[in-house]
Amino acid sequence: MTPTERLRARLHQCSLIAILRGLTPGEAEAIGAALVEAGVRIIEVPLNSPEPLASIERLAARFGDEALIGAGTVLDVEAVRAVRDAGGRLIVSPNTDTAVIAAAEQAGLISCPGFFTPSEAITALRAGAHALKLFPAEAASPAVLKAHRAVLPAAALVIPTGGVTLEMVQPWLDAGGDGLGLGSGLYRPGRSASDVGERAAAFVAAARAARH
Repeated sequence: MTPTERLRARLHQCSLIAILRGLTPGEAEAIGAALVEAGVRIIEVPLNSPEPLASIERLAARFGDEALIGAGTVLDVEAVRAVRDAGGRLIVSPNTDTAVIAAAEQAGLISCPGFFTPSEAITALRAGAHALKLFPAEAASPAVLKAHRAVLPAAALVIPTGGVTLEMVQPWLDAGGDGLGLGSGLYRPGRSASDVGERAAAFVAAARAARH
């Protein structure tokens, strides 16, 4: 499958991306197990977390066959290579950097840069991005996403990220979101694996209900 097809397949299984900012390697497998058991199939460890590559390596080794594991807050080409070497297969950024997009594509990884304007979105797609992260979503709205959808290619994958609550799952997906990035509403440092699992199950149920 192409990188886009791999991402689309995982989003079809579950339209949520778990963003584990602040995750430590020691808790990575327990948190990952709770997420996978709840039905989450895409897990992102931001690179401004403690020892993020070690966490990615542990998650990829244990859950790589069941879930797409990758990194967030990827800001330079060197980081793309480091994530690849750790076993990550997804590169997520808060911004649109064509060099990072190209490096991810050349490495055979899925590229999901951040955007907020149509200009950024189209620049990212032309550079080879496989998906687009609408960020920060809490500064936009489902109406803004609909407006973006009117001018973006129909096949473009768009994933609102930032400030997504249970109540906003359906509005975002109804507006054309192909997936949703979940941050502190799902995981934050100090939250137990059981708590994260319960939160994940609630978000998964809301996403499934919105798709039917």
